Amino acid sequence: MKKTSKGRVHAFEIGKSYLIRTVTNYWTGKVELVLGDFLVLSDAAWIADTGRFSEAKDESHLREVEPVDGEAIVGLSAVVDARPWTTDLPRSVK
Repeated sequence: MKKTSKGRVHAFEIGKSYLIRTVTNYWTGKVELVLGDFLVLSDAAWIADTGRFSEAKDESHLREVEPVDGEAIVGLSAVVDARPWTTDLPRSVK
């Protein structure tokens, strides 16, 4: 386990990519920083529809993808679960 800048424990590894489920939607991205109660993601995309969750392994299985320019900031308190993303992060609209 790692600690945020405020000492809060988290399970995210800096430089690693994830598929993150929040209370309202999904995100993909590479964790650049955990700052206080927030994840800062690069190469991020908002995933409106993963399709079958067990098949959401790469961009070809995701149904709806909205890449964001710049960084995305996600509140740790909104994170429901996450899994490592082991293929290229989705960067095109789908």
